[in-house]
Amino acid sequence: MTQELVNAEGQKKEKNNKNARFVRKPHQDNQARRDSPFISVVIPLLNEEESLPELALHLENELKKASHNRYEVIFVDDGSTDDSFSVIRSINQRNRRFKAIRFRRNYGKSAALSAGFNAAQGLIVITMDADLQDDPAEIQNLVKKIKEGYDLVTGWKKKRHDPLTKKIPSKFFNFITSIASGVKLHDFNSGLKAYKRVVVRNLQVYGEMHRYLPALAHWQGFKVTEIPVTHHARRYGKTKFGLSRFIKGFLDLLTVLFTTRYFKRPLHFFGTLGTLFALSGFGIDLWLTIEWFMKKTALSNRPLALLGIALIIVGVQLISMGLLGEMITKNSLEKANYQISERL
Repeated sequence: MTQELVNAEGQKKEKNNKNARFVRKPHQDNQARRDSPFISVVIPLLNEEESLPELALHLENELKKASHNRYEVIFVDDGSTDDSFSVIRSINQRNRRFKAIRFRRNYGKSAALSAGFNAAQGLIVITMDADLQDDPAEIQNLVKKIKEGYDLVTGWKKKRHDPLTKKIPSKFFNFITSIASGVKLHDFNSGLKAYKRVVVRNLQVYGEMHRYLPALAHWQGFKVTEIPVTHHARRYGKTKFGLSRFIKGFLDLLTVLFTTRYFKRPLHFFGTLGTLFALSGFGIDLWLTIEWFMKKTALSNRPLALLGIALIIVGVQLISMGLLGEMITKNSLEKANYQISERL
């Protein structure tokens, strides 16, 4: 019996020793916090080999001041066909805080940002473009605004150094997006932004959704604002975006509106449209019917009567679609996904 007690005591001590190896001591936690980056800079890029060395030097100088050397820079090479990744490799050999992710082919800016967000470890995540049009000196201003209590701060290129073919469509795009989203910003698509880590962990970025990150964050309950930032003229290469981005951007705006505002209440969207169509058609046909009873017109020669009937049919179909959507939503949502700020 005594031997059994001794064996049991020995097994208990061995188990405690094993568990002790996995228990983090307070000084270890403090050291881990000191070693972890305070700022992560995510930079998506495509064929920017000429601008990368200068950008890296500017970032080193600014991030030393903004984060006391607690930083990381994550380049996301979105399928470059030039020597961009070779340049990044040489930067990494000189400074290990500069890291990189390389895609096998071009997937787009949203995919690059998503990969960068998943890799970022900093408490504050900064995004910027690699073409030197965004000024690294603005990082300190963005971080300062985040510390005031905001969750996402976007840069407003108040004085923009771009051709009119980019500035005019951009102003129209920002105006429409501001009205549709309810977020009053001047520059939704600015590459220069700052996020708290909790924001990037909750944003789903795909397609061309990078244009609407402030709106997506706002609809999830995060505090969003903007500050004017310095914008420089492009010195190397050429822009990677053509006119097709505006068509894609408009379609993605519809996607954002529907999948965020109306995802859990499709009847509000389809029902509103359906009601407007049906009431318009009913009003037209009621007016024509009254005129017919008063023998002021003949329905056989009034195409307007057919339009009224068509509007009623389309309206009923839209309302029916909304009801079907409500049934699908109710049966498919296992539990609500709400953004929780804190618990006590």
